[in-house]
Amino acid sequence: MKPLDPRLLRYCAAARGYLAVTVALGLAATGLILVQASLLAHVLAGAATGTGVAVLAGSLGALVAVLLARAAASYGGEIAALRAAAAVKSQLRRRLTDHALRLGPSWLARHRPGMSGEVTTLATRGLDGLDAYFARYLPQLVLACLVPFAVLVRVGLADWISGLVIGLTLPLIPLFAILVGLHTKATTRRQWRLLARLGGHFLDVVEGLPTLKLFGRSRPQAEVIGKVTEEYRAATMSTLRVAFLSGFVLELAAALATALVAVEVGLRLLAGHLSYQTALLVLLLTPEAYLPLRAVGAQFHASTEGAAAARDVFEILDTPVPAAAARSVQARPVDLRKDTIKLSGVTLTYPGRDHDALSGVSLAIRPGDHITLAGPSGAGKSSLLALLLRFAAPSGGRIEAGGVDLASVPLEEWRRQIAWVPQQPYLFATSVADNIALGQPSAGLAAVQQAARAAGAAEFIEGLPQGYATMVGERGLRLSSGQRQQIALARAFLRDAPMLLLDEPAAHLDAASAARLDAALGTLMAGRTVIEVSHSPGAAAGVGRVFTLDQGKLTQPLIVMPSRSAPAPLAMPS
Repeated sequence: MKPLDPRLLRYCAAARGYLAVTVALGLAATGLILVQASLLAHVLAGAATGTGVAVLAGSLGALVAVLLARAAASYGGEIAALRAAAAVKSQLRRRLTDHALRLGPSWLARHRPGMSGEVTTLATRGLDGLDAYFARYLPQLVLACLVPFAVLVRVGLADWISGLVIGLTLPLIPLFAILVGLHTKATTRRQWRLLARLGGHFLDVVEGLPTLKLFGRSRPQAEVIGKVTEEYRAATMSTLRVAFLSGFVLELAAALATALVAVEVGLRLLAGHLSYQTALLVLLLTPEAYLPLRAVGAQFHASTEGAAAARDVFEILDTPVPAAAARSVQARPVDLRKDTIKLSGVTLTYPGRDHDALSGVSLAIRPGDHITLAGPSGAGKSSLLALLLRFAAPSGGRIEAGGVDLASVPLEEWRRQIAWVPQQPYLFATSVADNIALGQPSAGLAAVQQAARAAGAAEFIEGLPQGYATMVGERGLRLSSGQRQQIALARAFLRDAPMLLLDEPAAHLDAASAARLDAALGTLMAGRTVIEVSHSPGAAAGVGRVFTLDQGKLTQPLIVMPSRSAPAPLAMPS
């Protein structure tokens, strides 16, 4: 690990001021150490030679003031470092969340299983480890760079022989620290990887626990968690052993070096080659030369977990964002209530795949169109929705909206005009009302209730123990599949977006729930551009144009007559 990762300063400009204060206070503390040793040597030498207390009163008062100032500098440095840590954690969490959203769910799915859980662990427990890095390690690192050099110069001016001995033994401390640190790096990296794996897997298991219980697979998963936990415990104990051994090695080296200086100073003092005050000054400053190096070695181990987590965060932040999600400046505003979306020869190839998910797709989506995409699993239906949602960027071809290249439209403005009802909508562990208002956080309860009525969800919501204030649990596990879909539809109603994307919303519903959902969809589709994904054309009869996707290729549409009811668009309150 580098002593100071420059990326922390590059990504976290908010911490620079606090770090500058930490360095300034470290300089002040260095000067105070030298003044303290000089005053203490003067007082002790004066007391030994019989100087009266009245004569030494001024020196004693100055010594007390220096001790208080040194304590204040140490306290201020720690406070500044803690505030730097808070600023860095806040900024990194915002950047990590924003970047992960821009990378999109397709990146999370392709990266590795459990990656969403690992990102959660990084943003919480991982970045919390930066407290030790900033509040303990960095202040000690500043002192380790300043104090030994200052002490060496001061001792050398007072007694060049002692300065030479300190100068020759001082490099032994960082040398031993580096040798131990090389081993610590590997063990700490393994410890953090196991923690990230454990956190990610545990989150996935907890979210899927009802399904695991249903199919009798909860016990094997508990055994997997137990195994990973045991591996993490072993890695943690191994890291602690290395940390304790490192502390022992550094303490032993510093003690031997200090003893060597003490012996040569004592011999020369007895021989009359050194004054008593100079000898006291050398003996008081010698431990101060080694102490910051020993402390920085100890704090290094306490900070490695946070530094390892930060490196993983930087790896994610350095991952290029797909062109579809990159920040853009458009030539003119795009309005999906009036503008046509045109796909011209669009090809999509995912990294690491040897075949195209979409190949040469050309399609015009006019305002108010109702389009169904039919085809078997893996045909490319969800990939086409991913392009429209800008979770992915086309590998070839061009997508335009109102004659404007889609890549030039700001992502936030584009997605603001789209409502998406996925096959398995995500509900957060909060109230029903909060989940409906996710896409329109400023909406009041009256608007939420109106959207729920339009989606056919008001009846079951009002029957819940606390109505709209009922907590739905993680991923909405306290609700049925049909109820979760109805809440997702209410969310889409409330958003009142001109384009609606439906990814097989009735795939896992029973006949009665599917019928209620179909009635709600008929209302939701009115006055909107709708693209619905289905496994077969027959399942989506009555929604305008039906296209078939097969191995990424789009066939000509079958024109059908609308059969879903199409009442007037719902006017949602602002």
